[in-house]
Amino acid sequence: MRRPLFKTRITEMLGIRHPILCGGMGPGVSDANYVAAVVNAGGMGFIVAAGFPDPEAFRAQLRKCRALTSGKGFGVNLYISGQAEATDRLQEQVRILAEEEVLCVETSGGSPEGVLPALREAGIKVLHKVPAVRYARSVARLGVDAVIVVGNDCGGHPGIYGISSMVQAAHAPRAVSIPLAIGGGIGTGSQLAATLMMGADAVLMGSRMLVAEELWIHRDYKDRLVRSDGTESVVVKTGLRQHHRVLNNESAKSVAALDAAGARDFERYRPHVMGTLTTRAYLTGDSRLGMLDYGPSVVFADAVQSVEAIFDEVMDDAQRAMRRMEDLRSET
Repeated sequence: MRRPLFKTRITEMLGIRHPILCGGMGPGVSDANYVAAVVNAGGMGFIVAAGFPDPEAFRAQLRKCRALTSGKGFGVNLYISGQAEATDRLQEQVRILAEEEVLCVETSGGSPEGVLPALREAGIKVLHKVPAVRYARSVARLGVDAVIVVGNDCGGHPGIYGISSMVQAAHAPRAVSIPLAIGGGIGTGSQLAATLMMGADAVLMGSRMLVAEELWIHRDYKDRLVRSDGTESVVVKTGLRQHHRVLNNESAKSVAALDAAGARDFERYRPHVMGTLTTRAYLTGDSRLGMLDYGPSVVFADAVQSVEAIFDEVMDDAQRAMRRMEDLRSET
């Protein structure tokens, strides 16, 4: 494991070695095994609560992660939905997080305002993820501990504005004063160093980590990612204004056709976007069907490796970038 190169507000807040957050990936993908590997390698990961709808199964994941990290702090991803059933489940999850003394949460979707009091009371740090700086300003006023701003390059849900991560990284530090992470298309240490130089406190990586050995997804799919160059990334579900950046497979092409036809009824989309298709693809390695989160940063995922080995490469690259900056300095 590489020595710490940077000390930021987020490394200090979370007690982590490197300013690297590994965002929650799909229901059940970011589980205890993967998140523990991220934490043990010096970053912060988030178990996706939506992947464990049964309360006791969710609690078991938290306890397993704590055991695997020898008691180190770890995070949980909470998706905030406006549906009544989802709200009840969210309240139950927050109660379990408090009982299990989880360190932090990555909230996304709707506003975290409704769960902030309970999370604060439990001493849980809240990092809210947004797709544009305009939302970062709003959530900062709510009193979250940090904000994560993702650009259009991110796999998963980049929002509707199509603003690049490069622009977000330069703009967000001017707009908010709270600790800040930038995500979307990030997979190298030079990007980490550049993002910190622009004023952020950490980066968020997702697609780059899909080849981690500790993820349970099928080796055939990981090998496909290693062979890919990121050009198979496409944004679909634009007709529903639920933009989703995924692998351009058969399901994505069907959804893109619905978008082009002006479809607005979710039932027409349902056969192509069901979560069961995605889970089956990850289990079998057959990636023809399913909404598979896929950002262009997979171009950097050039080998199936442990999380620690990936982090080592990132930090070595960051150190080279810092040296290059020193070499480029004018004598005057």
